[in-house]
Amino acid sequence: MTDGLFQDDDLIRVITREGALIAAGGAASLLQTAHPKVAQGVYDHSYTAEDPLRRLRNTMGWLYAVQFGTREEAETFSALVRKGHDKVTGPGYEANDPELQVWVAATLFAVGAQFYQLLFRRTLDEAELEEFYQQAKIYATILGCPEERMPRDYPLFREYYAGMIQSLEITDASRAIAEQVLHPRLPGGRAAAPGLMAIRLITAGLMPAPIREQYGWRWDAARERRFRLLVGALAVVYPRLPLRVRTLPREYYMFTTRKMLAKVRKRRLAVPA
Repeated sequence: MTDGLFQDDDLIRVITREGALIAAGGAASLLQTAHPKVAQGVYDHSYTAEDPLRRLRNTMGWLYAVQFGTREEAETFSALVRKGHDKVTGPGYEANDPELQVWVAATLFAVGAQFYQLLFRRTLDEAELEEFYQQAKIYATILGCPEERMPRDYPLFREYYAGMIQSLEITDASRAIAEQVLHPRLPGGRAAAPGLMAIRLITAGLMPAPIREQYGWRWDAARERRFRLLVGALAVVYPRLPLRVRTLPREYYMFTTRKMLAKVRKRRLAVPA
């Protein structure tokens, strides 16, 4: 596709086309809500607890629209997100605050790069990390964050990210959201239990130690071994799957996104000028 924000050989597309990265979504999400202002906004306004699958569909739909959709799709969906965020305000926080937009974009980049490298047993070099980081700024800028609020380059990003990890102090709201994310009410009941156990292990394994400790998650040598075994098994099997299988989540979420955007366009056309 040539009418999108990116080209097919851009690293942001090469990395984020991999459906397995959804398994790392819990780590990105709970890193975001380790920020007290993000946590309070989510706690006060999110529907994650009531409908976790809808929340996942909307989040992944927006990400895939930005990464793989047309420019019009990416901008239209992002305008809807900004409009929704206008209402997410409360004592001491606003969802459209550039400080929070920078942090959310930072987690999406950092966790995506981390899990991709583990999954493919491939170390991204400095030039690749710089390329991916520059492209990942879109997660903030398309929502209205001034680009100058983002760390200018990857070395400055590393300083910013390390400083945030050491300085964040999570709250009771952060812990309540973690419970919702890691123990969601899903269709299927017990049938979903093994998958959720794997997601919880991946989430804990990807989480920086200072944040993991604040969440109060147990992490010892045995859990570290289980995490390494799980990721090792995925690294053996997943990259050998056909690309069309690995990208099925992208195709599904882009399909649902385009249906939603078509309804939005239809409603706008129905409104008298």
